[in-house]
Amino acid sequence: MAFTNRLIKEKSPYLLQHAHNPVDWYPWTSEAFDLARKEDKPIFLSIGYATCHWCHVMESESFENPEIAQLLNDTFINIKVDREEHPEVDSIYMEFAQALMASPGGWPLNLVLTPDLKPFFAVTYLPPVTRSGLIGLDQFTKQIQQLWSGEERPKLIEQANKMVELFGRLSTSKGEQLPDSPLLDAAIQMLFDVADPVYGGLKGEPKFPIGYQSRLLLQYSKAHNDGRCLFYVKLTLEMMRRGGLFDQIGGGFARYCVDQKWLVPHFEKMLYDNAILAETYLDAYLFTKEEKFQVICQRVCDYAMREMRSAEGGFFSAEDADSEGHEGKFYTWTPQEVSGALAKEEADLFCQFYHVKEPGNFEGRSILYIEMDESEFASQIGQPPQEVSRRLQASREKLLEKRSQRPHPFKDDKITTSWNGLMIHSLARAGASLKRADYTQAALASASFIQDKLQQEGKLLHRYREGEARFVAGLEDHAFLIRALLTLFELGQGTRWLKWAVELAEEVEKSFKSAEGAYYQSVADPHLLIRKCEFYDGAEPSGNAVHTENLLRLYQITQQEKYLLGAESVLKAAKSFIETFPPGACYHLLSLQRYLDRKAPLVLIALGKEGIGKQELLDLLAAHFSPHASFAWKEDKDPLFEELLPFCKEQLPVSGKTTIYICQGQQCLSPLTEKEALIEALSKL
Repeated sequence: MAFTNRLIKEKSPYLLQHAHNPVDWYPWTSEAFDLARKEDKPIFLSIGYATCHWCHVMESESFENPEIAQLLNDTFINIKVDREEHPEVDSIYMEFAQALMASPGGWPLNLVLTPDLKPFFAVTYLPPVTRSGLIGLDQFTKQIQQLWSGEERPKLIEQANKMVELFGRLSTSKGEQLPDSPLLDAAIQMLFDVADPVYGGLKGEPKFPIGYQSRLLLQYSKAHNDGRCLFYVKLTLEMMRRGGLFDQIGGGFARYCVDQKWLVPHFEKMLYDNAILAETYLDAYLFTKEEKFQVICQRVCDYAMREMRSAEGGFFSAEDADSEGHEGKFYTWTPQEVSGALAKEEADLFCQFYHVKEPGNFEGRSILYIEMDESEFASQIGQPPQEVSRRLQASREKLLEKRSQRPHPFKDDKITTSWNGLMIHSLARAGASLKRADYTQAALASASFIQDKLQQEGKLLHRYREGEARFVAGLEDHAFLIRALLTLFELGQGTRWLKWAVELAEEVEKSFKSAEGAYYQSVADPHLLIRKCEFYDGAEPSGNAVHTENLLRLYQITQQEKYLLGAESVLKAAKSFIETFPPGACYHLLSLQRYLDRKAPLVLIALGKEGIGKQELLDLLAAHFSPHASFAWKEDKDPLFEELLPFCKEQLPVSGKTTIYICQGQQCLSPLTEKEALIEALSKL
C-alpha cells in the first residue's frame, strides 16, 4: 500500500482499517492536541467502529481518495477514534453533534473542533463530492478552511465556548426527592403510548430491539398482574424472533431493522445486543413457560459460544454486516443456493417455511423469516409437527455448515470489559435456568479472563486485543462487571466473586462519584471537556442505572446501609430524567421497581452434608421468575462469607441438612429443610 499513517501502531481493528489511508490520521492522543494548538489548526474528529457499514463507505469513497485526503491534511489535524475504545469521547461529542445538527446523529460521526477540542460543526456520512442534496466532503472542508481563516472565526470560537459552557451546566443533576410508585405507573403508561400495537417495539422505523424495556414490562406485569404488559412483551419478542432481525440459520440478533415489521435488518451483530436479548428471552420463558422463548435464548447463547468466544475465554465485540462487498450477502439466500445444499423435498419445505423465492426481498436475495410456528405450518401442509420440526432442524444444520464455507463478515475481535460483563451475566443465568453447564463454564471463564488480563495493579481496564490491555475502565465497565459478579455469587459459584464485586464497588465510589450523588461516566481526564453523569439508556443500559441495581443487590446481600444510600442518591438524581422521557430511562425504572419492592428477600442457603443437594436446589431456584430475590450460598468453612455477611453467622444447617433461610433485612423466617416446603415458599416470593 502506498500510504501508512500513525494508526498502524494501534490495536483497534477500526483504526487499523484506516492505517493505510492517505489521510494523516492521529489516534486520540495529546500529540495531536498539542500539534493543533501549535499550528493553530482546527481538528477533524472522525468517530466510528469496525463493523459500521457507512463508516466503510465513507472510508472507501473519501478517506482513501488522495485528493480529499490532501484537502483534509492541509486544513485540519485529523483524529480517528474507535467509539468502542473511547465510549466517553463518543458520548460527549455525540451529544454535542445532536445539538449542532438538530438530529439523532449516527456513525460515522464527524466533527470540527477548535484546537482546544471544542466543537463547532458536526456531520455524519458525507460523500466525497456534492450529490443527491448532500454537500461533499471536499466542499465542506473548503468552507471550514474559509471560515477558520476569515472574519467568522471569532464567532465560531464563541459559539463553541458557549455550547461547552451550557453542556457543562447540564452534565450533572442533583435531586432532592426519590421517584415513587405513581411515577413508575405513569412511565409504564407512556411506554404504551409509544408502543407499536401491531408489530411490537416502539412505533415507527428503524426498529431497535430494546431488551431491557421488555424486562421492565415483564417485572411490572409480575408485580401488578398487568396483562397489557405481558401481551406487549410477548408480541414484541414473537415478532422479533420471526423476522429477519433474528438469524434464522445461525442464531443471534442483528443490531436493528430498517422497517417496522422487523424484516430487513442492518445485518451487523453486536455482543451487547445479544447478551441483553438472551436474558430477555430467558425471563420471558421463566415467566410464561413457553418453550419458544427458551429456544431463542439458547440459540442466542449458542451463537455467542460458537462465533464470538476467544480461545482465551473472553467474548469478541461484533460481526460486520458486509461480506464480498455487499451488505447481508452472508445471511441471505436464493432458491438455487438452498437447492444446491439440500435434497429437493427438503429444499422445497425449507423455502416454503422461510419464504425463499424469486426475486427475493433484499437486493435479489431472500432474508429468511417465518410467519407461523412450525406446528401451525405442519398443520397447514398436513404433516406431523414433530416430523416437520425434525426436517427443518436438519436443514438448518446443513445450511449453517454450507454458509460457514462462504467468505465471512469481518469480526471485531477486541474484548471489552463492559460487554463481557453483560455476556457473563446472561450466560450464567441461562446456564443455571436451562441446566446448561457449558454456559456456566463459559461465564466463569470470561470472568476469570477479565480478572487475569484486564485488571492490573488493582485497576480495571477497558479493552484487550492481541495481548494488550489498555484504556482505563469507565463506569459501564465497572457496573456491568459488578452485576455479572453478583450473579455468579448468587448462582452458587463462590464467595470470591462477591468479594471482587465489593472491591469494584469501592473503586466506583472513589473514582466516579459526583458531588451531586450520581456517578460520572469516566474517570477524571484533562482531555475531556465535560465529565458527564449519563442517565439515559442507549443501545446499552445507563451505567448509573445498572450500578443503582448493583447497590440495591449489595444492600440486600450484605445489609450495609451505605449501599442503600448510594442507590437512593442516584435515583434522586435520575428522577427528573425519568419524568422527562421514561422510554429513555427503562433501566432506571427497573432499578426503581427493585427499590420499591420492600418485601424483596434474601434467600440464604446454608449447605449441609445431608438433605437436598446443591445442584438440585440450584435447579429449583433458577427455574422461578423471582426478579427481586437475592441468593447467598453459605458453604462450610468459608471465612470470606462470614466476613462479607457477618449477620448470617447464626444461620447454620439444621441437623446437618441443607437449610434455607428466607430473610427480609436481618430478620429470617423459620428454616426450611424439606423440598416440598421450599417449593411452596419459592412460589410465594
